[in-house]
Amino acid sequence: MPKNHLKGRGAQQRIHNRFFELRHEVRDDFLNFCHTEGEQADKNKTRYIEVFPKTFVNKVDSSDVGMGYSANPYQGCEHGCVYCYARNTHEYWGYGAGLDFERNILVKKNAPELLEQKLRSRSWKPNTIVFSGNTDCYQPIERKLEITRKCMEVMLKWKHPTGIITKNALILRDLDILQEMAKLNIIAVNISITSLSEETRRLLEPRTASIKKRLKVVEVLSRNDIPVRVMMAPIIPSLNSHEIIPMVKKVSELGAKDIAYTIVRLNGQIGEIFKDWAHKAIPDKAERILNQIAECHGGKLNDSRFGIRMRGQGIIATQVKDTMEIAKKRFFKGIKMNPLDRSHYLHLKDPQTKLF
Repeated sequence: MPKNHLKGRGAQQRIHNRFFELRHEVRDDFLNFCHTEGEQADKNKTRYIEVFPKTFVNKVDSSDVGMGYSANPYQGCEHGCVYCYARNTHEYWGYGAGLDFERNILVKKNAPELLEQKLRSRSWKPNTIVFSGNTDCYQPIERKLEITRKCMEVMLKWKHPTGIITKNALILRDLDILQEMAKLNIIAVNISITSLSEETRRLLEPRTASIKKRLKVVEVLSRNDIPVRVMMAPIIPSLNSHEIIPMVKKVSELGAKDIAYTIVRLNGQIGEIFKDWAHKAIPDKAERILNQIAECHGGKLNDSRFGIRMRGQGIIATQVKDTMEIAKKRFFKGIKMNPLDRSHYLHLKDPQTKLF
């Protein structure tokens, strides 16, 4: 590991906010070590800042992400995944997409109340709401605040179709709620597993749950009849692209109902963050990986065209697509995720709804 690599963080530098003109130099006192790896950390700790949004459920207009509505109890994410597309959204809150995204976590303590208001609305239709459409709803601070758990209690109360995306084993804490939701077929869980290599995980996703724990989540949820899809997202050429078949085989054996993938795209500020990380964390592979990412996106690190940006184009992208299809045909033959049931939603059971 190069000496200039910042342990315990994905981003290796603070990136200026594009919406603000910098008139002075900004310096960071970097973490020396990551306490989650059992090493001493310096004074530069994560900050948790309470915010007071007026709404909580967001409509998603993108046709590429497979969700109509999302809900995010937290903005920013301490997991520190260096490739995370959500980093750019932190700029709208006045922070940078680099270390600020990992160190300044905005907390929505009023999320359960706002969610209840939305589900009480007579005009609301039971469209699936996906938690973590932007940042992980089970990131470390959730253990203390339990905002996501309270939101899940609201979703169960209203018998509303729910999706979850996470890479944290903390989701098993809420197994009791998920089991009740599964009986009504109103829950689907997406577990993000980028690699089967713990070494790769530590570099790419420094504060996430270990690969062993995430695989355990797939096994436990499946054993409890809670439908699980594994997200191998993103696939990064020459870094984890060789793991497609072993990954598909492994998660199918653990009971997953499906597996999906995306090709990495370094949109907005992520390109600069990822390049800096690559040259510090994996200097011997950096240029090869960056060149192959660009090959998937017409010579650039990012392609924003809908319908193409998540899958890429060219020889490498085609190889990834074909390999995934072959693996799924072999290990997921006859297995599929069933659509969630909307009919249990309380308003649909209320006779007075007809008056509206």
